Amino acid sequence: MTITYNNESGLPMVASQLLKTWPDERVFAFDGEMGAGKTTFIKVLCESLGVHQVTNSPTFAIVNEYVAGNGESIYHFDFYRITSIDEAYQIGFEDYLYSDCYCFIEWPDKVAELLDDQVVHVKIKVLADGSRQFTF
Repeated sequence: MTITYNNESGLPMVASQLLKTWPDERVFAFDGEMGAGKTTFIKVLCESLGVHQVTNSPTFAIVNEYVAGNGESIYHFDFYRITSIDEAYQIGFEDYLYSDCYCFIEWPDKVAELLDDQVVHVKIKVLADGSRQFTF
């Protein structure tokens, strides 16, 4: 499925469609160039799941934990700064993956060998006019 939007006001609709398309999946990998809007979209996804906390990129912390409206944890990973797969092992990344909690992963190429076929890949592409195209 491919969805294009022209401004951030369209993001809740994209988030809703993603969650409706993949209602039973919990691990989502977000691919896109720097500045494509991965963190912004994850913030909207978290809001749609009832998170009331401030959501931001865990670039330095690697992982942030949020609490959904139903009380379940949501994990947001940003692997941009890791230099080896060992860093993912050190934070217990595999435990998060199999926790049955939502896991939203930025820069998944850095941990690709740990991701299985159950991961939903979301590609965010910046178009020439500045709009964003989501493919999932």
